[in-house]
Amino acid sequence: MRLHHTLAAMAGVAVLACAGPAFAEGDPMAASTMPWWGWAAILFVVSFLLGIVAVLGGVGGGVLFVPIVGGFFPFHLDFVRGAGLLVALAGALAAGPGLLRSGMANLRLAMPLALIASASAIVGAMIGLALPTNVVQLALGTTILGIVVLMLSAKKSEFPVVAQPDSLAVALRINGIYHEATTGKDIDWQVHRTPQGLMMFTVIGVLAGMFGLGAGWANVPVLNLLMGAPLKVSVATSKFMLSIVDTAAAWVYLNNGAVLALVAVPSIIGIMLGSLVGVRLLKRTNATVIRRVVITLLLLAGSRALLKGLGI
Repeated sequence: MRLHHTLAAMAGVAVLACAGPAFAEGDPMAASTMPWWGWAAILFVVSFLLGIVAVLGGVGGGVLFVPIVGGFFPFHLDFVRGAGLLVALAGALAAGPGLLRSGMANLRLAMPLALIASASAIVGAMIGLALPTNVVQLALGTTILGIVVLMLSAKKSEFPVVAQPDSLAVALRINGIYHEATTGKDIDWQVHRTPQGLMMFTVIGVLAGMFGLGAGWANVPVLNLLMGAPLKVSVATSKFMLSIVDTAAAWVYLNNGAVLALVAVPSIIGIMLGSLVGVRLLKRTNATVIRRVVITLLLLAGSRALLKGLGI
């Protein structure tokens, strides 16, 4: 019995030693009397709730996870961003095979854009880890508030009209057919403005790697409104692309020791379980109300990040 208590104490000390850097320096919560597993338990509950809200609000878990956990938990932002990428990656890996089998996620559309975005995500991750935390907090807050504006103003087009594909899309053979279950018809689609799309995905990749947000919030408008892919193809292809883009950025965080099991494990488990519950609730929930809740949460989290970056 005594040996059992000794081993448990040693394990607790070891985890605390590893978790120490995860607490923000000088934060009064870092000196709290809560046991080491207390913050992990709270993080699991919060991640579970975020998983539900993310599905109901039609956003990725990472875009809610990073600003909220980074703003209201005593973990260092580097560890939160590393966990945020793994959260987005876990969801993408779970959904990717099914989306490809359904024909809605398109490899010809995804691969050139994902190649550009993953290379720029590596650059973004390196920039994010090199910058001072307060600068990253300021940039994160500005980005989150920008996402709120995008969510409020962006429109969606179920079947955009693309009269003529551009020469690059023709060369890469970016087109396809998918079956629309609601109408029972096969939808032929093609894209245009491919060079502009590649440039936009360069910026998206940098932001995804720098802040650990995933990138679904930006992928879908670019694929749908700029390039002219149908909405369902855009959503499915965006989800599949995250498994490539976020993997590239996540390796940078792993290589720099910015992924901590104490933060990442309860976050991933919570988000995944919450997503399963969210899918079940989706048919019985008012999507408009949930979307307003998501926007409110992002406004609070973005404002909190700005204030932390300013030292307020």
